[in-house]
Amino acid sequence: MGWFSKKTSETTAVEDVKNKSWSPFQKLKNSLTKTRSKIATKFKDVLSFKRNIDEGVLEELEVVLLESDIGIGLVTNIIEDIREAWKSKEIEDTTGVYDFIKNDLKQSLKEGVSSIKIAPDPPTVIMVAGVNGVGKTTSIAKLANLFIKQGKKVMLAAGDTFRAAATEQLDIWSKRIGADIVKHQAGADPSAVTFDALEASLSRGIDVLIVDTAGRLHTHENLMSELTKIKRVISKKIENAPHEVLMVLDSTTGQNAISQAKLFKESVGVTGIFLSKLDGTAKGGAILGMRREIDIPVKYVGLGEGVDDIQEFDADKFVDALFD
Repeated sequence: MGWFSKKTSETTAVEDVKNKSWSPFQKLKNSLTKTRSKIATKFKDVLSFKRNIDEGVLEELEVVLLESDIGIGLVTNIIEDIREAWKSKEIEDTTGVYDFIKNDLKQSLKEGVSSIKIAPDPPTVIMVAGVNGVGKTTSIAKLANLFIKQGKKVMLAAGDTFRAAATEQLDIWSKRIGADIVKHQAGADPSAVTFDALEASLSRGIDVLIVDTAGRLHTHENLMSELTKIKRVISKKIENAPHEVLMVLDSTTGQNAISQAKLFKESVGVTGIFLSKLDGTAKGGAILGMRREIDIPVKYVGLGEGVDDIQEFDADKFVDALFD
């Protein structure tokens, strides 16, 4: 037993060193291991041998794509695109299907602006929403740390006052990464916290203000009303703000994450997705259908538990990492 523990510890240490030397693409690829294995295994059964395309092959591909959590709408589009390419003789057998699907997915994911909107005059205000348990607080810390590394002065507004732990966690993160923070006591009015943070941002020359919000109130109506109120306070204080409304979605929930996003988009006008916990799921294929299902671009992905485990979303790199 002692040998096993020591061996495990040594192996982990070696892996940690390797992780630090990984390129951003390799890190992304590694985080998608579970999803890639799920998709690749299914595709291998259909595409491993050269076969002429016919309706039978298309039906098999449709099943594989559906089982990959991509979503019915996007799967229907992909199959129709393959059918048209087959009939026009752009592709004639299964050897060309894999690359065709990859290119099709890249194009669908590139629709919309995936980069973050920066205000012409600081501060850029980013409001962050998401239900409890999706990794919202950690995602905010990652995002703040990313901006700090870009040389920006960042402030956090602890607007999730309904959970004392949320404020405490955000406070700890702010000290670790070197961000300013505005917080009130537990149970305080989130809009008041937000207002004070806006005032402080303007007076201290803050470049980016990230506003945390509650993930759960007693009813759905109460939650959305609170989020709308916070957004209204922000827009009254700073013209055209919030400049982004990011929603943190848990990758492990797959298609259920899309339902959450639709709900929040209707209420607070979500402008971008932060996809968390991508390294811990085989359901990462759901991201491929998000663009079509909810018309909100993915802007960031969380690749692990560390504060540096974040990347700006890149459609080409994501699809390559998922399929190669």
